[in-house]
Amino acid sequence: MSAEAAALRLGTTVAKTAADIWLGGRRRQQERQLSLTELVRLRVPGLRLQRSVERQFGQITDAVFDRLEPYLEHEFRGLDEAGRQAVIDAVCDTFARADLSDEAVFAADAHPAELIRRLTGSVPAPAGLSEAETRLYEMLFAECVEYYVRIVRSLPVFEERAAAELLARTATLGTEVARLLERLPDRSLLAPEGTDRDTAFRRRYLELISRDLDEVELFRRTSDRAAGPRVRLSVAYVSLRATGDDGTRRRTARSFSRLRPDMSDWEEAGGESSGMRVETGLSGASRVLLRGEAGSGKTTLLRWLAVTAARGAFSGELADWNGLTPVLVKLREYSGRTPPAPDAMLDGVAGPLTGIMPRGWVERQLDSGRALLLIDGVDELLDRERRAVRDWLRKLLVAYEGVRVVVTSRPAAAGADWLRGEDFTAMHLDRMSPPDLAAFVRQWHQAVRELGEDLPCPVDDLPLYEQSLLTSLKDRPHLQSLAGTPLLAAMLCAMHLNRGRQLPRDRMELYRNALHTLVHDRDADRNVPSAVDSKLSLSDKLVILRDLAWRLSDNNRSEISVEQAAVHVGAKLRAMRHLDGMEGGQVLDQLRHRSGILRSPAEARLDFVHRTFQEYLASSEAAEEDRMGNLVERAHLDLWRETVIMAAGHANARQREELLGGILDRAGREPRHARTLRLLAASCQETLPEVSDGLAGRLEDAVSHLLPARRPTDPPALAAVGSSLLRRLPSSLGELTEKAAAQTVRTVALIGGAEALGLLARYAEDTREGVVGALIEAWGYFDADAYADRVLAGVPLKGRRVEVTHLGQWRAVGRLPAINNLWVSHPVRDLTALTGLHPLEELTLVALRGEVDVSPLGTQHSLIELALSGSRSSLKNTDVLGELPALDTLYLGTEPLPDLSELRSAPTLKYLGLLNVDASLDLSPLRHDRIRWLGLLAKEACLPRGAHTLPTALPGLRTLFLTQIDVAAWMETGSFPPVGVTSMDLTGCVLPDDLTALDFPGVRVVIR
Repeated sequence: MSAEAAALRLGTTVAKTAADIWLGGRRRQQERQLSLTELVRLRVPGLRLQRSVERQFGQITDAVFDRLEPYLEHEFRGLDEAGRQAVIDAVCDTFARADLSDEAVFAADAHPAELIRRLTGSVPAPAGLSEAETRLYEMLFAECVEYYVRIVRSLPVFEERAAAELLARTATLGTEVARLLERLPDRSLLAPEGTDRDTAFRRRYLELISRDLDEVELFRRTSDRAAGPRVRLSVAYVSLRATGDDGTRRRTARSFSRLRPDMSDWEEAGGESSGMRVETGLSGASRVLLRGEAGSGKTTLLRWLAVTAARGAFSGELADWNGLTPVLVKLREYSGRTPPAPDAMLDGVAGPLTGIMPRGWVERQLDSGRALLLIDGVDELLDRERRAVRDWLRKLLVAYEGVRVVVTSRPAAAGADWLRGEDFTAMHLDRMSPPDLAAFVRQWHQAVRELGEDLPCPVDDLPLYEQSLLTSLKDRPHLQSLAGTPLLAAMLCAMHLNRGRQLPRDRMELYRNALHTLVHDRDADRNVPSAVDSKLSLSDKLVILRDLAWRLSDNNRSEISVEQAAVHVGAKLRAMRHLDGMEGGQVLDQLRHRSGILRSPAEARLDFVHRTFQEYLASSEAAEEDRMGNLVERAHLDLWRETVIMAAGHANARQREELLGGILDRAGREPRHARTLRLLAASCQETLPEVSDGLAGRLEDAVSHLLPARRPTDPPALAAVGSSLLRRLPSSLGELTEKAAAQTVRTVALIGGAEALGLLARYAEDTREGVVGALIEAWGYFDADAYADRVLAGVPLKGRRVEVTHLGQWRAVGRLPAINNLWVSHPVRDLTALTGLHPLEELTLVALRGEVDVSPLGTQHSLIELALSGSRSSLKNTDVLGELPALDTLYLGTEPLPDLSELRSAPTLKYLGLLNVDASLDLSPLRHDRIRWLGLLAKEACLPRGAHTLPTALPGLRTLFLTQIDVAAWMETGSFPPVGVTSMDLTGCVLPDDLTALDFPGVRVVIR
């Protein structure tokens, strides 16, 4: 049974039942068995009036049909023919048996929901239906009853009136009923109560996300409020660099890479892909596992994605994410609990609105493919809970396969292949490069400047602090290494501002000073009454916080109830005899409200402001209470990695021997965990103040087992060891395989600093392709001028693509030796830098901004391939594009696109790709005898004007690559495909219903 036939039968049943009751009534039961036509002829006098009544009820039938047919078209897909027939038969049979008399309607106060409830209780459910069939039956029966009630309520009641009077009053009955049914909310299994409130709720939800998630708290406290000063995330956010580390091929986000003249491959190898802005990597895949070390900015990135999606403010490569509905799930809230069903996913970030959320709203967002699911903190769960999350996610994606997903985790908790079975692309958030760090410092001070009050210095002095810190970072490379993550960089900025430009020597000192500032110093220095009057010294507060941190970590938790935390604090206070009389709840409240280290992520819940502080305090407690044995036993668990590393810094000499010796002993006897344990022991060198000769030898031996790096996942892990690792790396790469040499270069780049720069300068002598590629990629992690002069000056760059990702590189590009392939992903407004370059053969500018004068391109007479794109850009002096003597391939993606008539004079142009195409684009001016390949990528389904002129405008055209083009409309013009075309890729286009219409003689058609 087709959806059309089913809808017609149900519509006829509803209309006939209405006619039975209101024309036949209960006075003559036998009349209920008559057809509608027979009943009308019996009860209505005169042929003309009879035909009028039949037309009115025919309109009612049509109105019900119009409501049900689209719904059934969707729902019938999951049922076989027998199931469809059974469901429709059951609905019609139940309708025939149900008491739908006027008395029954009045007894239910003519309220559809009440009548449905009464009928459901009085009419037995049909037997023999499957679960899916039963759900559809219940939905259809309820829908038909509601239509019936709405109809009969609009019918005039007649008791003593003549049939003629009845007909006079029902002349517009069918039209009114149809209009009435049109106003009813659409219903489906995903929208059981309709969708009429969806838009209003989405607007309010996005307003909440935009407001609440766009605030971040600085590492400071004010003197007169419980909460710290908050700044806008959208101001403080800095784009970070990421590396594809999944070892598989992945679809690139760059639009131009989708247009390849040979049409042989639309993807790029990503196994050892170069570093990229994280937005670039995200735009290239619908499912991403984003891995990063502690404090690397994973949660901040998800919050920024949520806020930007809520505002529809994405630009550049993420522009097509506008219109998505963000759903942020914090997994830490589900530790010890089942991951949330869709209807509970908003509880964590939009709890106040869930009471008014339309039923099925989240499911509808997921099902539409317009949801952006952001899942934060796989690493904050136990291993068995992670497996449950993976199963939960797998089932969710089977049910809603079109949803975009970003999942975050620390690397140790989720390998690059953790979600490979679910087609996730794995990416790793790299440490901040010097340009990234400089940008972060500027953004941080700009965010502070917006506060305008309660600063430790006059607002006008902030530029001096900013410049002082930037100078210190440039002159003291160890600080660059120290501030390699957004968390550490933010702490460094705050400490520099709060402590009169004093800077720490290492990470342990940075954490210690930050804790002192957060927990005690700021209130004490400002004579805040609650701090002055408190019996708690800084040492007392740290003792309590250390104990609480250890209890959380010992139970593999990052949250605790406020009630339970008060019990733990009370127990600790009883052991602190000098604080006799203080209550746990009172002390906990003081720490919650007057320190910046604890917060309430949800009602009656408590956690540390960042998990790293919990780990630092827990490691301090482990050293204080001599719990090295506990740490050794847990050393292979990723949840304990950071705690162990920092415990090595807190420990005394004997404890360090016990801790590191125990870890290395386990590595020797447990092959399964050997690599993890050796890497952990090596990483502890970052925090060790000193080490005995014997232990030093064992650590050196452990590092030897880890080198050289071979896999894409090795460099980030090894870089965590710190600059001490550089002494273990070879001064030359000659004895390493090409793969190991390239990964060694990446490791050195991620460590960074002056010593690393010197080592890479020696590696520049290696001319193997993989090594050269890694050396080019490493440019982004150092000062652009210094790296260009010391490293790239000795690298054979000709024939290799060199990518420019930030302003420093764009300014330094003239210092490079001869290059012929330049890719610029940094926003560019001025192209004059191109005039001093060596002759280029390939040039790609993907982030043009504003009105860009392209006349400097006229100096590049060797250009063979040129790509110009920018979502907020336009081009002027485009006549130069038709004058480039060697130009073979041209891609244009600006908005708006330039006048295509300028290309007529291009002497050698063969391949042309146009992005950001819309219906306003006029192809008529495009006329060229030599163009053989044309690509059109539209922003949304459309047909550009003048498409019908292509057969004569491009007589040499042989290949078409189209996306989002309305091919069906083009075919109606009779000019598709253009004469001479032999190959077409129509993936993502609007196609005719009958695909056999695309069988053109001699034309190869590809649809992916």
